[in-house]
Amino acid sequence: MPDQTTSTHLFAHVLSRVHAACAALIGEGALPAGIDLARIVVEPPKDASHGDMATNAAMVLAKEAKAKPRDLADKIAEKLRAEDEISEVTIAGPGFINLTLKPAVWAQALRAVLAAGADYGRSTIGGAEKVNIEYVSANPTGPMHVGHCRGAVFGDALANLLVAAGYQVTREYYINDAGAQVDVLARSAFLRYREALGEAVGDIPEGLYPGDYLVPVGQALKAEHGSALKEMPESQWLPIVRDRAIAMMMAMIKGDLAALAITHEVFFSERSLIEGERNRVADTIDFLRAKGDVYQGRLPPPKGAPVEDYEDREQTLFRATAYGDDVDRPLLKSDGSYTYFASDIAYHKVKFDAGCPTLVDVLGADHGGYIKRMQAAVQAVTAGQGALDVKIVQLVRLLRNGEPVKMSKRSGDFVTLREVVDEVGSDAVRFMMLFRKNDAVLDFDLAKVIEQSKDNPVFYVQYGHARGHSIFRNARELFPDLPEATDARIAFLQDARVELLTDPTELDLLRRLALFPRTVEAAALAHEPHRIAFYLYELASEFHAHWTHGRDAPHLRFIINNDAEISRARLAMVQGVVSVLASGLAILGVTAPDEMR
Repeated sequence: MPDQTTSTHLFAHVLSRVHAACAALIGEGALPAGIDLARIVVEPPKDASHGDMATNAAMVLAKEAKAKPRDLADKIAEKLRAEDEISEVTIAGPGFINLTLKPAVWAQALRAVLAAGADYGRSTIGGAEKVNIEYVSANPTGPMHVGHCRGAVFGDALANLLVAAGYQVTREYYINDAGAQVDVLARSAFLRYREALGEAVGDIPEGLYPGDYLVPVGQALKAEHGSALKEMPESQWLPIVRDRAIAMMMAMIKGDLAALAITHEVFFSERSLIEGERNRVADTIDFLRAKGDVYQGRLPPPKGAPVEDYEDREQTLFRATAYGDDVDRPLLKSDGSYTYFASDIAYHKVKFDAGCPTLVDVLGADHGGYIKRMQAAVQAVTAGQGALDVKIVQLVRLLRNGEPVKMSKRSGDFVTLREVVDEVGSDAVRFMMLFRKNDAVLDFDLAKVIEQSKDNPVFYVQYGHARGHSIFRNARELFPDLPEATDARIAFLQDARVELLTDPTELDLLRRLALFPRTVEAAALAHEPHRIAFYLYELASEFHAHWTHGRDAPHLRFIINNDAEISRARLAMVQGVVSVLASGLAILGVTAPDEMR
């Protein structure tokens, strides 16, 4: 597990002071030597009126210390009151310790934002640990639909987030190019090939893919093979057509992803598991068998399934129940071919063996039953040294002004990702796909995501960044030498007297800026990029509110023509807001415009 105390942001600094207080108590014998401090956290209190930060130190240490939480809290609080940066320490409830920091701390926090520039919020918490994130992995049987879009954006933003938190990330796409679905693709493409040769194929038969996207595949097959494929039996033409269709489908999928600025370093072929130099599925089964995790046996009938759907036979089974699953799992079908699960186990073993101890799978809403069995398999093939986090991405309901959007003619039965991106733009798609937790159903309204209003989060956040730049442009009347380039502008503002920022709304903004590094770390540890989207919206809301406050109270405006010092301090605050908005939007893969048109 990466060290959670290696960062130097304000929350990490205060956590170090709490640790120091506990260390002092250990030295005095009030806490036992060797007591585990790892569960202590410092976080914003749920109620802002309770202070700036809160710690659970007394609550999590009391049992091991054999003390009442409230009594232990009194002792920790006494140590913390001696800290120069803390103005007040109070104890709430059964033993939570609330901390209020001196105003000078927030000025110093703004200086830290300016000093770090674009690196503010970046962390070493990951300790360069290798993480493999597999996302999208749509079957190569057609264009990506809006449901794939959410998983694609989530996986890409998670990868960006983990990089920002100091992890080494591999972005991977698993090509499901083995199994029945790609044979159906080949037969569907062969129908379009016959059509390209001039045959009247009529309605697309039930069970084949009906979309027009296969017409170019048929035309390509005609150009490459003429009518030769028609003279072959299916056993000969099917692999030829299948490989060409998969290649063209993957090219289309990569183009769809490029429209969202999404790329993968690795495209891993399922077929390569069994058709490479080694049969890695067989190797994996042999590996598990040698450990006693594979056996021959019978499974009980599935609960609620009709008797006629159940085949009582001896099977090759993975002992999943030994690793927390509900039932053991088959590895071979009745015809002797591998189950999808067997291939999935081998695939995850390949990733772990390549040096990635942490694996993340981003899957669609219909894969909930996959989690336990795959986590059991990863535990088995890694001897408990690997960790698998499965992130389920729930459905997207596509609307326009509240009404469901009709299906696409091009795809045959769904709305394509490209159609959505072409209509509303990549920024709106990416931000809104992340403005809800991944496991909650998302309503995506094509009309509302392009509104220029507070009710449209992506506009509101981007407008916050643009508003900051408009303030810089206006400030050049008072500061004609204020640079346009970001680094030069930060240097210009570095020595601003930010301690002059004392209004409650200004201090609220500084507190919000100081929270960004902790938000990045917490989001990375939880694998939850939506936390960044939520944070950015809150920061933008406070910034816009402060701007409005200045209209009603002129002495709080960003630019005071007869007071260069306070104006410079407020420009430093604006720069802090602009820098953090840009950094957060970059994690989400959304642009940060200097002006809105």
